[in-house]
Amino acid sequence: MAAETTAGDSKSAVPTARNGGMSLNECEDMIRRSLRTPMVKFLKENLEKSGCSIGSNFIKAVHCKEATAGGYLPGEGIRVCSNHLQLQDEVTQVVIHELIHAYDECRAANLKWSNCAHHACSEIRAGHLSGDCHFKRELLRGYFKLRGHEQDCIRRRVMMSVTANPYCSEAAAKDAMEAVWDVCYNDTKPFDRAP
Repeated sequence: MAAETTAGDSKSAVPTARNGGMSLNECEDMIRRSLRTPMVKFLKENLEKSGCSIGSNFIKAVHCKEATAGGYLPGEGIRVCSNHLQLQDEVTQVVIHELIHAYDECRAANLKWSNCAHHACSEIRAGHLSGDCHFKRELLRGYFKLRGHEQDCIRRRVMMSVTANPYCSEAAAKDAMEAVWDVCYNDTKPFDRAP
């Protein structure tokens, strides 16, 4: 798996291991399809209920130089890296993961992406609630573990994202993740429970 880097100034990112990808137009079409899925609709509705409306330009297909599938840029929106994705499921996963970050920023007036604990908390939530660490996805990434795979996956992916934050060293990222793990892992808002 490629080491995670961020798209542009993105504060969170979803790593990818694929090369090639798709055109911007193909990716835009897949983003439009993802907007019709129940999970994406639910997250968009809850963003609006929380007072954060997202316009038609909030989720964009872009060409990324960095090895990442996408990212959330505070105040700008979600970027989906067309050149690193190939499948509808991948695009939908990026959109879901990044919408959780947007929701977190919306509901937490004091969220600072430069704070390692804040960043780690949002990554824990996005990893847990988005399905990023579903057993099937982990198998496709080459990770096989029957028990405890989800939490191991979330921890691994949190570390990739938070250590890519220029404000967070590896030690600071690990300490932050451990400090907020229980509270953030168990925070399932806007869901009643983890999907």
